[in-house]
Amino acid sequence: MTSDGSTASTASTPKGERRRAALVSAAAELLTESGFEAIRHRAVADRAGLPLASTTYYFDSLDDLIAAAMEFYGRSELAKGRDRLSRLSTEHRGVDTLVELVLDQLLGDDADYEAVLLRYERLVATGRRPYLRPLMRTLAVELRELLTEIFAKSGVPIDAQRLEQLIALVDGAVVNALIEVKPDPRAAAARMLRDALS
Repeated sequence: MTSDGSTASTASTPKGERRRAALVSAAAELLTESGFEAIRHRAVADRAGLPLASTTYYFDSLDDLIAAAMEFYGRSELAKGRDRLSRLSTEHRGVDTLVELVLDQLLGDDADYEAVLLRYERLVATGRRPYLRPLMRTLAVELRELLTEIFAKSGVPIDAQRLEQLIALVDGAVVNALIEVKPDPRAAAARMLRDALS
């Protein structure tokens, strides 16, 4: 019992927290490798090396597990971006460096066609999962704050409207490039973004 007379949840014990974190990490790995459809109770438990029942013990539903995986993945991406930003000097950066920093946040640091395709499939698929919308809005706000900092620290101050235009430009370039005969979505987005910033 806790000091207020309630029973402490097993999930809040160090062991429970480690198990829950392992499940979330495993689900996030499956999500990035194969998309939402890969997140199933058995697949997550197997990846985490835990009993099947642990997924329903620590999460009320598969939707809860998916939401936790999305948040873990999104916050990990933002943390990597903040780390890169903290290592940037305050002196003016060239356009090429700025373009790579922005694309790392919008497309991820894996330029492989399949990785970019999966990323966009995940983004589109969230539209069919209304329970993810509040989380996605929160992460989108934090992403835009980070991108604004990246531009400012690169010597290219930017307002919210211009930032939205550039994000849309990148998204359009990626989607168009994904259907080309020899697709290279990151290269296509880099060209468009570089031209827009030059």
